[in-house]
Amino acid sequence: MPATGSEQIAQNTLIQEWQGPYQGVPAFDKMNLDDLMPAFDYLTAQHLERIDMIASNSKAPTFENTIVALEKADRDMGRLFTYYGIWAANKSSPEFRNIQRQLVPKLSAYNSKITQNQKLFDRVKAVHESKAVKQMGQEEQRLVSLVYDRFARNGATLNSKDKERFAAINRQLAELYVQFGNNILADEENYILYLKKDQLSGLPESFVKSASAIAEKNGKPGLYAITNTRSSMDPFLRFSTERALREKVWNNYYNRGDNNDENDNNQIISQILKLRHERVQLLGYKNFASWRLENRMAKTPEQAEALLLKVWPAAINRVEEEVRDMQAIADAEKANIKIKPWDYRFYAEKVRLKKYDIDSNEVKKYLQLDNLTDAMFYVAGRLFDFRFTPVKEGSVPVFHPDVNVWEVTKISTDEHVGLWYLDPYARPGKRSGAWATSYRSHTNMDGKATNVLSSNNSNFVKAAPGEPILVSWDDANTFFHEFGHALHFLASNVKYPTLNGGVRDYTEFQSQLLERWLLTDEVINRYLKHYKTGKPMPASLIKKIKQASNFNQGFGTTEYLASAIIDLKLHTTDPEGIDPRKFEKETLAGLGMPEELVMRHRTPHFGHVFSGEGYAAGYYGYLWAEVLTSDAAEAFQAAPGGFYDKDLGQRLVKYLFAPRNAIDPNEAYRLFRGKDPKAESLMRDRGFIDSH
Repeated sequence: MPATGSEQIAQNTLIQEWQGPYQGVPAFDKMNLDDLMPAFDYLTAQHLERIDMIASNSKAPTFENTIVALEKADRDMGRLFTYYGIWAANKSSPEFRNIQRQLVPKLSAYNSKITQNQKLFDRVKAVHESKAVKQMGQEEQRLVSLVYDRFARNGATLNSKDKERFAAINRQLAELYVQFGNNILADEENYILYLKKDQLSGLPESFVKSASAIAEKNGKPGLYAITNTRSSMDPFLRFSTERALREKVWNNYYNRGDNNDENDNNQIISQILKLRHERVQLLGYKNFASWRLENRMAKTPEQAEALLLKVWPAAINRVEEEVRDMQAIADAEKANIKIKPWDYRFYAEKVRLKKYDIDSNEVKKYLQLDNLTDAMFYVAGRLFDFRFTPVKEGSVPVFHPDVNVWEVTKISTDEHVGLWYLDPYARPGKRSGAWATSYRSHTNMDGKATNVLSSNNSNFVKAAPGEPILVSWDDANTFFHEFGHALHFLASNVKYPTLNGGVRDYTEFQSQLLERWLLTDEVINRYLKHYKTGKPMPASLIKKIKQASNFNQGFGTTEYLASAIIDLKLHTTDPEGIDPRKFEKETLAGLGMPEELVMRHRTPHFGHVFSGEGYAAGYYGYLWAEVLTSDAAEAFQAAPGGFYDKDLGQRLVKYLFAPRNAIDPNEAYRLFRGKDPKAESLMRDRGFIDSH
């Protein structure tokens, strides 16, 4: 006898509270796509009922019956979105994408019903304007302000006609974001280059073995697969001596979303820009960037752009120097070429060898993924008092066999902090890049602290069976960077869920800062060991790496700045009639963009900005955060104990990690440093100005 509707709901894994150890964990092993839509319909209806109860409360609005009640109302939705996030980012499929397309407009409508609930907003506003707020603690005041802003900035103050249009725009945008992201994923999956053995010259042995394993898995034994992802593209362009193939791999990667086919994103970008502009005009803002940056550290697009343009001249001057060095080598080799974008990484390697005698492939031999993981744990122990212990196999469900889980405890007290999940390898259906997320955040709103379920996700190319996984220096930095986000989740000590959110041009700071520990002597001597001999990285190689730390900064800084500047200009320009491809080309030409490289994320595949709103008009935030990073690094360099100075480390955790968004970021940084940061720290850090 088939299950009834109520029985199906009761049996739906995505609805059920998490069971098992560690305060309950997601049932990743029981995820079923057929459950997603019924779970969404059921839980959104439940949540909206709770919202109506809060809005219709006959008692006068207070912090507890309105603000705290809202904080407690959506816990079930948080669990559902954990599963949704895994399908969207880690194990996408055509079946999921079809459901996602149906779900997105419903999700947008659901969000609008909350933010545009007039009775609810009236209560939030009453609490926000009450005299009682001034008597509250700092966290409570911050929470009231953030909740009020969430409503006011999302249409709650509009008249009914404008609210209706605001909600309609959000629905359209939500659909466009999904389409944009899926188009990129389609181009990454469809543009795989298969090579024969005689086309592999210059490529490292480990890369060749991985490419062979991927091709075999894809049903093409005897060939070698160059996938259309950064983790495959970057080393190929760096080492392959086949210039025509480098050009093909470069074009495949940098033309994602820009191939004039069914996955082309240019028209979608035009629509997104118009809709964003119209939406913020309803709220009285002159452009999307002004609305977006109002509650960020930068405050205005003018301030953000001023920082970018301050660094730009030094960056492109450095590119000119780098290209001269590369062209000289190409000429000496009688290559009879002019440096093109697909040559940059290849000849940069030759310059690196000549200037610093550093072979990136040799450096990789000391960067084994397992050792790097242990190195991160060591740093977390020294700075955060965290111990990472593998959980018993099978005790915590995972969504893929590649995922491993560790329990995090305090070293000094054995107190349980949470879990850390690691999904390290690239595979079909997993989005490219590296990211961190959390499945459950810390709060003690109910008087008892919840533990943290944090996650890191990478796209390392999986080695052939029995082979070690060796990564580049850049990838090792990124691994530490994303672990910094995870530590930010794990270190949280806030009372209310909303305060676990972040200010975008600030939250990258903590993760960028953690990269600095990769080059500390303690990490180098303990964990950077040769994968065959087990011997530590020799002092001579370490010295070269440190001397070359600013090598290729022109390339790295310029490709980033180009993306950040285009992002801001797209969102401060009247979008009517913008042709994204033409706008990108003409704007970069006006800036004097060197022709030997392109934006790190060209507009048609700029997922940070167009597959959602997290970094829209906010990609500048990485550089803003890096000013903080450079300034904080100088503090550690000057401290008696260096990067492991106990006093400064404690201040780091107390003021910059544990409070999350419970303290205004500018104030939090001043509490840590005793002063405001200066952009000159960044310029010194990158070798653009003299550090003496």
